[in-house]
Amino acid sequence: MRLTLTDILDLEKPFRTNLINCLTGFKSPHLIGTKSKSGEPNLGLYTQVMHVGANPPLLGVLFRPPVVPRHTLQNIIETREFTINLVGKSILEPAHWTSAKWDENEFEAVSLTEQYIEGTYAPFVAQSLVKMGMTFKERHVIQTNQTVLVVGQIRELIIEDGLIEADGFLNLEKVEMLTMLGLDSYHTTDSLKRMEYAKIDRFPKPLK
Repeated sequence: MRLTLTDILDLEKPFRTNLINCLTGFKSPHLIGTKSKSGEPNLGLYTQVMHVGANPPLLGVLFRPPVVPRHTLQNIIETREFTINLVGKSILEPAHWTSAKWDENEFEAVSLTEQYIEGTYAPFVAQSLVKMGMTFKERHVIQTNQTVLVVGQIRELIIEDGLIEADGFLNLEKVEMLTMLGLDSYHTTDSLKRMEYAKIDRFPKPLK
């Protein structure tokens, strides 16, 4: 099958949305926790979370255009705080359920637990085994379609004991962290191998 841009734009919207969202392959689902200036907690599911840099430690989150209220985005900009919580197999269903259009506290609606650490405003998800406390740093509007890229700096990490290996590798497979294809297909992972740092003078080999 070959599809031109014209062909793609002519596809029915649900089909096109599913197809384009699958093209970039598997992505990790994350629950982003925020709280409004008035104190109302908010929790949403996002897959467009990306590494931006390690020194300082920066992550980016891509948001849809704010043509309707985007409570997570608004809360981040107003309070300059948010949390990123990885989704494991044990909380798949409630995590997915947060993507419904709730008019109430999503934590309470889906039976996930707010967790607050001393000195932080935004709530963590207690059931998540890998959590990041984030400070808002930058906002960039993608001019082509008005999506918004938020860059945050990691303020603190809360990670289940036993997941960080001697070289700093975070072994998420140990706790059945999920990956996601498209908008609704969840998967567990199956590690094949870790490869050594690539150099031009030899064919890469697996790490021992």
